[in-house]
Amino acid sequence: MQSHRWTLSGQRALVTGASAGIGFAICRELLDFGAQVLMVARDAEALETARAELEDEFPGPEDAVLALPADVTDEEQRSEIIDWASDRGGLHILVNNAGGNLTRPALDYGEDQWRGIFESNVFSAFELSRLAHPLLAKHANSSIVNVGSVSGLIHVRTGAPYGMSKAALHQMTRNLAIEWAEDGIRVNAVAPWYIRTRRTSSKLADPDYLDEVLLRTPIGRVGEPEEVAAAVAFLCLPASSYVTGECIAVDGGFLRYGF
Repeated sequence: MQSHRWTLSGQRALVTGASAGIGFAICRELLDFGAQVLMVARDAEALETARAELEDEFPGPEDAVLALPADVTDEEQRSEIIDWASDRGGLHILVNNAGGNLTRPALDYGEDQWRGIFESNVFSAFELSRLAHPLLAKHANSSIVNVGSVSGLIHVRTGAPYGMSKAALHQMTRNLAIEWAEDGIRVNAVAPWYIRTRRTSSKLADPDYLDEVLLRTPIGRVGEPEEVAAAVAFLCLPASSYVTGECIAVDGGFLRYGF
C-alpha cells in the first residue's frame, strides 16, 4: 500500500502553461500521484486536446482533469483563473510554469519586448501566487512550485532578459518561502537545462549546437519533460514537507561541470 507521504490523493493542483512540453508532463505526473489537475494555457484548442489525452489516460471522475483557456499575463484573466479554482473546491498546489522568451543581443530588444518577457516569466507568477494565497493557506501543507531555469543561475545563450527574469523568479521563490511558511505554504523551484520540447527542437536539430550542449552536460544527453515533472511532483508531495525555499537543478550536472 502506498504511503500517504507519496500520494497526492485528495489534492487539487493548478498548472499554468499546461498544454504542451514541461507543463503537460507536470499535469500527467501529478495525475499519476492521484491529484485532481486544473490546466491553464492560452491556446484553447491545444489545451483541450491535451486535457482529452490525459482524461483518456487517467479515466476516473469527470472532474479529475479540467481546463481553462486563459492568458496569465492578463490581470482580469488571472482573477478568473483563481475564481475558477475556488469554485471547484480550492487549491493545494500551484505550479507556475507558463513563460516565454525572445532571444537576441541585449541592445536589440525593444522595451516592450523585454518587459513582455518579465511579464510572462515572473510578474504573472508573483500575481497568481498572491491571488492563490488565501486558497492555499486553508490547508496545513500546500505547495507552490515555480519553473525557473539554469539561465537564472548562470549565463546561457537565452538572451539577458530571460536570464534576468528567471533569476527574479528564483529570488521570489526564496522570499515567499520565508514569508508564507507560517501559513503552511511551501514555495520551491526547479531549474531545467536543455529539455526536449517543441520550443527547443529547432536549436537541438543543429548537430553542431547539440554537440556543444552535450559537451557541457556530464550525463551526456538532453533531458526529457518527464524528468522535470518528477522533480516538481516531489516538491508537491508530503514526502518533501520539510523542503522550502529550494531551487532544484534538473540539468544532467550542467551547473556543476568544471574542467
